[in-house]
Amino acid sequence: MKRIDLFLNEREVEKVCKAMLKAGAPGYSVMRHVTGMGIGGEISEAMDFSSFGANAHVIVFIEASLLEGIREAVKPLLRRYGGVGFVSEAEAF
Repeated sequence: MKRIDLFLNEREVEKVCKAMLKAGAPGYSVMRHVTGMGIGGEISEAMDFSSFGANAHVIVFIEASLLEGIREAVKPLLRRYGGVGFVSEAEAF
């Protein structure tokens, strides 16, 4: 099983989630107003009051066979609107 973690602007969550569902994802979880520090520097909690908007964290668990289709559906959206994605192994218990 694979875990996909996406970090993107809240305004783009609906587009990205629709693309993942169309590509076969069985579902997803969204955490809004994500703050922290990454490669680009610190994300301020006040970002939602600026023109940039707040960030969201989308988590998806999928069978490995779906990974490439979902990657192909989401990657162009992340490039266009900004955001990053990570894939890792996941094991249910």
